Amino acid sequence: MRALENESLSAVVQAVKDRWFLAYTKPKLESVAQFNLAQQGFEVYLPLFKKFKKTEQGPVALFEPMFPRYILFRPTRAEQSISVVRNSKGVSNIVRFGFEPALLPNEVVHHIRQMEKDREQATIETLNPLKVGQPVRLRHTALGTIEGLVHHVSSKRVAVLLEILGRPTVVQVAHHQVELSA
Repeated sequence: MRALENESLSAVVQAVKDRWFLAYTKPKLESVAQFNLAQQGFEVYLPLFKKFKKTEQGPVALFEPMFPRYILFRPTRAEQSISVVRNSKGVSNIVRFGFEPALLPNEVVHHIRQMEKDREQATIETLNPLKVGQPVRLRHTALGTIEGLVHHVSSKRVAVLLEILGRPTVVQVAHHQVELSA
């Protein structure tokens, strides 16, 4: 009888080991939840999303949660209960469907990790919405709305082809000084 219980328990543990639970965190506390769940012995994964923020000095890479307010976790030991997760600092509750906790298969998490890795290696040129030939509008100009076409894009500047006094002119501006035209 005892051997049957151990066999059943190990089957449950293996089934859970191939899946991830999902926790809903308190606003902007994903990293706090990640730290606290790791301290409690859970395997924790917080997928991050690389994006570029436009600043006066040019674009700056920063990482934000790919799924705001969600974090993935799973027990590392067979006897580890997930009930303590609800009371962990930074966690609001465990995502459930009815009374059953939501589970994500390993394959889905693997694909998320791959997307995160691909995005992490991306440069501003590959992620930049500005492409050669696209119509753009200059922002913050004293002359009002000036529109042109993207001529060239680099990591720090955008070359825009404008018509000034009836003549085509290429002007170099910072990324934050242009926006896509409607």
